[in-house]
Amino acid sequence: MDFFVQSVNVLKILVMAVGADLGAWGVINLMEGYDNDNPGAKSQGIKRLMAGGGIVIIGLKLITLLSNVLK
Repeated sequence: MDFFVQSVNVLKILVMAVGADLGAWGVINLMEGYDNDNPGAKSQGIKRLMAGGGIVIIGLKLITLLSNVLK
């Protein structure tokens, strides 16, 4: 059972890392869009930023609930 708890913790770290990476790229796209006054880059940046935030929330909340079920 300890293996499953550890694997869920690793999954949580990986999901949060992907979300943080996606959010960082969103911020970069936003800054690029405001620098060049490019509405396409702004739109894509906010989409990536919100998607990254959503993935981080999933990592924090949903996977934590999954680890509580396995204990």
